[in-house]
Amino acid sequence: MIESSEVQDAAQAIGQRIIVSKAGSELDLVPAFTGTPAALLIAGSPFFTRQRDQLVALAAQHAVPTVYEWREFATAGGLISYGPSLTDAYRQVGVYAARILNGDKPADLPAQRPTKFELAINLKTAKALGLEVPPTLLARADEVIE
Repeated sequence: MIESSEVQDAAQAIGQRIIVSKAGSELDLVPAFTGTPAALLIAGSPFFTRQRDQLVALAAQHAVPTVYEWREFATAGGLISYGPSLTDAYRQVGVYAARILNGDKPADLPAQRPTKFELAINLKTAKALGLEVPPTLLARADEVIE
């Protein structure tokens, strides 16, 4: 999960300013896209995942380049996603479940952080926003949606 303090620190290091908006209901989503933000970063959360289609539609409606944490947003029409692989995380849950069923104590299993991250780029959305994605970024992508 993206920590806003880390994003703030990274932005400051390159001379940019970040404004953090928090949303807890559908009514909080529209204001984040108004006021002409240069770009948005949508962190991964169950709430945002449930609102995926609305968030992607708002980004398109307001022509705001938006980066998401989960690949599923890019496949739904979002511009770019970069974050942990949900498929890999679910696989690891299965491995742990099997270990527990085979007698391992849950408290003895180490906590793990994601090790596989995915970059997905939606070129159709980039074109609609009038953006050209650098070839070096396309070469690093795990998935390019055309």
